[in-house]
Amino acid sequence: MKTAFLLFFLFIFNIVSAQVKDSVQWLNANPVTLSEVVINNKLNVPVFINRVKNDTSFYKAFRNLRVLGFSAINDIRMNNSDGELKAYLHSKTKQVRTGNCRRMETLEETTSGDIYDEDHELNYYTAQLYASLFFTRDSVCGEDNIVLGREFSTSGKSGLEKNKEQLKMLFFNPGKRINGLPFMSNKTAIFEEGVVEHYDMSIDMELYNNTSCYVLKQMVKPADRGSVVIDEMTTWFDDKTFEVLGRNYSLSYDAGIYDFKVNMEVRMRRFQNYVVPELIRYVGNWKVISKKRERGVFTATLFDFN
Repeated sequence: MKTAFLLFFLFIFNIVSAQVKDSVQWLNANPVTLSEVVINNKLNVPVFINRVKNDTSFYKAFRNLRVLGFSAINDIRMNNSDGELKAYLHSKTKQVRTGNCRRMETLEETTSGDIYDEDHELNYYTAQLYASLFFTRDSVCGEDNIVLGREFSTSGKSGLEKNKEQLKMLFFNPGKRINGLPFMSNKTAIFEEGVVEHYDMSIDMELYNNTSCYVLKQMVKPADRGSVVIDEMTTWFDDKTFEVLGRNYSLSYDAGIYDFKVNMEVRMRRFQNYVVPELIRYVGNWKVISKKRERGVFTATLFDFN
């Protein structure tokens, strides 16, 4: 009986010990859960998370699109409350880089419904956001892909232009504090004290797009849903360069004067010395005061980089 009790005690002790070794404390958050392969790799977790917190490679990948040529398949769909298609735009475009300038050529385009208004302007907030990110009407010159010291700002902007800038902040800097967003500026900074406690975090390793990556998963605790903006975010980091190679994230919030529920998927690839986005998927439900609710889905597929 004593032997059996001793074996049982040792069994429980080993389980508890394994659990302790499989996690590490960071700030006031729950212990970060580590997979066995991460433990064996001796990842410095506080240093890793701080690198993630200050990452600019995700935004850099999109800035790289300003200095390269590429082709794109663009698919924008607007749905009604029943999920039925009411308007869409499908096109193939090509960005041509000449000297220090870039311009966009539309090779094919099909549309339906009221995607355009009578002045041939995009009729939906979601479509306008997409166009501001990926479409160029005229030649644009003198751009670069530098991100150091470059910050998003709503200063001097109002109305739709201000809202677009705020959406870009959420798009390119998920997890960062975003000033100028009413009622939620301090709810997006998921690595800062006062917010990080709402999340469970884990780090693993896996092969992503043929590259060995660290995978950081952050999921809001069920009881805290509604208290934060980012419900879930999974990011794949190249385990050698720590550049972001992929990210899936879900955001939602209801501030009364506006509400949204958005799911995003971004997959990167390497082209020469550049990391660039090759696939962007977006599913969003938005309502902004004074505008009709929009339920949009867009997919951008980028290829033929040069």
